[in-house]
Amino acid sequence: MPAAHAGAVPVQVWSTTPDGSDKLTRIGDASFAAGTAPAAGALGIAVDATSRFQQVQGFGAAMTESSAHLIATLPAAVRTQLMTDLFDPNAGIGLSYLRQPIGSSDFAASAPFYSLDDNGTTADPGLSHFSVDRDSREILPMLRQAISVNRDIRVMGTPWSPPAWMKDSGSLSGGSLRPEYQDAYADYFVKFIQAYGQAGVTVTDVSPQNEPLFTTSYPSASMSPDQEASFIRVLDQHLTRAGLPTNILAYDHNWDRPDYPLNVFSQVGSIPRVIGAAFHCYAGDPEAQNQVIQAGKRVFFTECSGIDTGPTTFADTLKWQTEHLMIRAMRAGAETVMLWNLALDPNGGPTQSTCTNCRGVVTVSGGGYTRNAEYYVLGQVSRFVKRGAVRIGSTSGGPGAMQNVAFENPDGSRVLVVLNATSGAQQIAVNEGGESFGYTMPTGAVDTFVWPGTPTGGTGGGSGGGTALDRSGWTVSGSSSPSDPCCQGDVPSHAIDGNASTRWSTGTGQQPGQWFQVDLGKATTFAKLTLDSGASSGDYPRGYAVYASNDPSSWGTALATGTGTGSPVTVPLPTTTARYVRIVQTGQAGNWWSIHELNLYANAAC
Repeated sequence: MPAAHAGAVPVQVWSTTPDGSDKLTRIGDASFAAGTAPAAGALGIAVDATSRFQQVQGFGAAMTESSAHLIATLPAAVRTQLMTDLFDPNAGIGLSYLRQPIGSSDFAASAPFYSLDDNGTTADPGLSHFSVDRDSREILPMLRQAISVNRDIRVMGTPWSPPAWMKDSGSLSGGSLRPEYQDAYADYFVKFIQAYGQAGVTVTDVSPQNEPLFTTSYPSASMSPDQEASFIRVLDQHLTRAGLPTNILAYDHNWDRPDYPLNVFSQVGSIPRVIGAAFHCYAGDPEAQNQVIQAGKRVFFTECSGIDTGPTTFADTLKWQTEHLMIRAMRAGAETVMLWNLALDPNGGPTQSTCTNCRGVVTVSGGGYTRNAEYYVLGQVSRFVKRGAVRIGSTSGGPGAMQNVAFENPDGSRVLVVLNATSGAQQIAVNEGGESFGYTMPTGAVDTFVWPGTPTGGTGGGSGGGTALDRSGWTVSGSSSPSDPCCQGDVPSHAIDGNASTRWSTGTGQQPGQWFQVDLGKATTFAKLTLDSGASSGDYPRGYAVYASNDPSSWGTALATGTGTGSPVTVPLPTTTARYVRIVQTGQAGNWWSIHELNLYANAAC
């Protein structure tokens, strides 16, 4: 059972109401109290931090060419303020995940549609025409500016279509990838990731095809589960040869076909970099994601467009997106929630598609911008739930009722997001550890409750507890460091510098035999090791063996071995006195191995 709170614990309350009178407004504080009886008729919400689920990777939208164009054309001061509002973790809503079309989507700023290797229908298997010049005009500068505001931004790449010459249709619209161009298409992904990296944008994840079960008059392609699995095998080989740790997400389409990613996993699920499936919102129900979780894979929610429904748009969007995306999708295992366009104009453009009522997170017009309901849907969660947070247990109602989702941040603070989907005001009584607070929510409101707490431990929680050994005088080394220009500062000393925003990384996917070594300067007694991958939350070691010695040329048998399941990794050790410690990677993954902070403790129980 979680420990009771010590004294009256303050609870921040932040609210957005359907009439827009409150928009991510701090409207006062509540406080936990022991022995307080809930008001008559109050709905009880029990928060249980010992029930732990997925680790959160982030929230965001897509920097389509349309969005990048609109943002880039704003006056510089206005653009800076917009970037702050969107991405700053303190002064804004801290968006930290962006989905990037590889080539054209339907939301291109202008015709014609394009790929990154346009050569008509003439084959170019050597990719001699590959270029990101068009992206360099506005997309890449806007991505770099966003990253300058929030260094924790993670980027995913997704193609709407292979180049026309690779397809049986000979067009960016419709058709399928021709099997004989699988190698060329895999190289196309590699070149995209490398070109973006050289431009200052690290792509951590890709999916093989946007909406592979839908073809239309704008860039699109069909890809069956068998075709996707076949291509993933080739893509994995090319990414590995290029030394890229990029993850692969299967499917990237609607909730109504969870059988598709399950089919893909049955064929290529053993490839370490195939970490899970991506889902969209346009058909089916969020709970379908549970089938992927039950298959032992991860879920990323990657697309849902805002829609203009008329005078009630703000209220409609606030309710539907909060319920389906922020609550139900995350209760069904989603580690991310991404909307579609980051920015559109008042006409839902610029667009080359038939969607005339699509809306962005913000609307750009007349040299300024307006924050839409989508901004507040994201902000009620993204401003408070940090990367590395863990979804924790909470009792919730179903559709049309009081619904909620709860998280524990890496610092132990709790975040509870509640939607009042009932037809009237509703009293709630939130309980954790035998203490509770009460609150009355207006109908249709989304309220976020934030209170301090102690890290519970397990996936995503805490950093080891107790007092760590003094690291002054230590020196460290590693088997490798990144050659990628993005990350050449990931040197071993950053693992013990006391700065959680810096790190050491291998620079390549995890492989058995990689190592990290500590020279304590003198023989020192220790009984516990912690490895914290910080914001690089997926970079924990998949397997490890810990050695200690007074002679760095002779290590003997391992003090401890194990499998990492999340960050931080805490390793109890037999009480040992030694000068040198070496951690050897025994697992394998597409993720790099990163250490933001390494600590040793004298007492295993601390």
